[in-house]
Amino acid sequence: MGKNGQNTERRYITGSAVLLILSLGAQTLARTVPGFGNLYAKFVYPLIVGSIGRFSGLFPFAVVEFSAYVLLFYCVLYGIRHIREGKRLLIRGLFLIACLFFLFTFHCGINYYRTPFSKTSGLEVKKSSSEELKSLCLQLTLIVNGLSEAGVNEHLDAGLVKSESVKAMQKLGETYQALSGYYPQPKPFLISQYFSIQQLCGQYMPFTVEATYNRFMPDYNIPHTVCHELSHLRGFMREDEANFIGYLACIGSDNEAFRYSGYLTGWVYATNALAKTDAIAYQEICHLLDQRAWEDLRHNNEFWRRYEGKAAEVANQMNNTYLKMNSQSDGVKSYGRMVDLMLAYDRTKER
Repeated sequence: MGKNGQNTERRYITGSAVLLILSLGAQTLARTVPGFGNLYAKFVYPLIVGSIGRFSGLFPFAVVEFSAYVLLFYCVLYGIRHIREGKRLLIRGLFLIACLFFLFTFHCGINYYRTPFSKTSGLEVKKSSSEELKSLCLQLTLIVNGLSEAGVNEHLDAGLVKSESVKAMQKLGETYQALSGYYPQPKPFLISQYFSIQQLCGQYMPFTVEATYNRFMPDYNIPHTVCHELSHLRGFMREDEANFIGYLACIGSDNEAFRYSGYLTGWVYATNALAKTDAIAYQEICHLLDQRAWEDLRHNNEFWRRYEGKAAEVANQMNNTYLKMNSQSDGVKSYGRMVDLMLAYDRTKER
């Protein structure tokens, strides 16, 4: 290796070190300095969404998906070309990992340490009685039945999903200041089997600041999923809160299909919680649900059952580990807290 080659290697090593130090430093500050996450979410992250997110939004396809294929193809070719140069490949690989970790940290990771939405929204999350939960389930059942009778559980056009989800989130931002701001349109993955195999409805992509979703899953799931992913673009990374924000956006939408998605998704979470506390009340509520809604739920279960297997188990374990690494100590169980937020929101309507 000549002198120029050695200088190039040193530059890659130095670049990797700088990126890793900056990323680890920012992660440490977010975890240990009170208010750091809030300041970042309020003043820095919106600039990232307004620049990188806006640029990615110019393309009709998911930039992250296209970039992943190009990067994978390039890495394979590069590896074949330099297969005998182990040190070179190791240094380049380390630099790639450092770049991705840097993007994850500054486009996503720090936001895990901001003030939760439940506090910024003024919602009072507390223990609720089984009667309160049963009352919420009954309310949701009646609303879902009304929407089912209106026949809103029909095929959703991709263009409608994109435009209406942004409108729904912007409308919610008029009530909650923390949710106001620019939203790029969500995008379906072309090869959505990537999500289906992992049993994922959608995913926020921090590398390109995009909200993506599984275009093959049952239609009733799509509106809530895209609003959930868009909530991450306001810096709310906790899954239970993203679920709740997606629920609020959908039920406040002017589009009936979106409201149906929100209320039926909320019904599933609330009745699952009720089943654990009052099995008899759960059975009574289930018997009241419209058969058309049950058809959607059965179709949804059949869809995901096709993808059960080792790959799904591994993906779930990886997601569980990821959540715990980002201080969501309950892992995937944190999704269940959505019901407490729904009950807290329901109490505000009674005031």
